[in-house]
Amino acid sequence: MSDYAYFVAGAVFLLGAIGAARSQDLIHAVVCLSVAQSGTYVFLISVGFQYGALAPIFGSGLGRRIPVVDPVVQALTLTDVVVSAAVTSMLLALVVQIAKRRRTTAPDELSGLEG
Repeated sequence: MSDYAYFVAGAVFLLGAIGAARSQDLIHAVVCLSVAQSGTYVFLISVGFQYGALAPIFGSGLGRRIPVVDPVVQALTLTDVVVSAAVTSMLLALVVQIAKRRRTTAPDELSGLEG
């Protein structure tokens, strides 16, 4: 695959990371983190791509030598999607609890820990 996919993956990751760093709201920061993690999906898929290759389940039959896509990269991408969903849901639950207790989601308005 051309370098275009790597450029897109880096740009999506960088936009998400910059958005999370400059965020003035906790929900916006969580969404930007999710966007940054989407850049890793594009990167992993572009690493495992082979032009003209088949899915691994279809490529090994009748003794033919057909190039196949790397299944490990596909499994890593699927794992990345599941981990991203879990992390996003946990962070959003944490933001909801912060909003309930402190009545704000602005990080600048949150004070130190109270015990």
